[in-house]
Amino acid sequence: MSRKIALITGGTSGIGKACAELYLKNDFNVIITGRRLDRLAEFKSQFDEGRVHVLCFDVRNESQVIDSLNSLPDEWKNIDILVNNAGLALGLSRFFDGNSQHWDTMLDTNVKGLLYVSKVVSNWMKNAQKGHIVNIGSIAGKEVYMNGNVYCASKHAVDALTQAMRIELAEFNVRVSAVHPGAVDTEFSEVRFEGDKEKADQVYVGFENLIAEDIADAVIYITSRKPNVNINDLVIMPTAQPKASIIHRKG
Repeated sequence: MSRKIALITGGTSGIGKACAELYLKNDFNVIITGRRLDRLAEFKSQFDEGRVHVLCFDVRNESQVIDSLNSLPDEWKNIDILVNNAGLALGLSRFFDGNSQHWDTMLDTNVKGLLYVSKVVSNWMKNAQKGHIVNIGSIAGKEVYMNGNVYCASKHAVDALTQAMRIELAEFNVRVSAVHPGAVDTEFSEVRFEGDKEKADQVYVGFENLIAEDIADAVIYITSRKPNVNINDLVIMPTAQPKASIIHRKG
């Protein structure tokens, strides 16, 4: 397989899908993962035969992660770039009113899911003595905002794990970076509000938010630097959002 390979988790929508599309435009072959088989199949059908490989699994399930990744044909295991994008927020309440099932889902997805995928793929990269891991964090991993509690904690963990992975993989010539977006208009808020689209849409009213392609563009930039260059950390905010909890809205 002559083309480089990028693996993107949570690749069926939002930032993950935008990353997959942009890597394909940049002449990569792409592996996308997700829980929704219909969306995976739809994505694959849009591109040339042999350019896209899909894996349907839930990153929260360690055995599914291991079995699915190990099912890849050998030539697809030569992964150059891993984008750990799968993640979510659920609820927006004070911690003492929190839903513990929401907590479990966020921690299992945002932290443990990232670890499960990274453990398998980083070992392949170690053996190949090359690779680049990009973790999609959040401004919630840099600041804590009202009612963000456990989601913020999970993204702070992503920030810490990114730093640890960078230290532990450097000797194997594997680079590790993170991108921390502010307000990006994807399905994120709709998931957070459990399908309440009207409430989700209100998050993005009155200012020009980021879009998924803005983050994908940054990921491509990070992973296209010379081999001796690693961009450790990148925080990307809408101009109208100087801090996580401050958005200047018009009207």
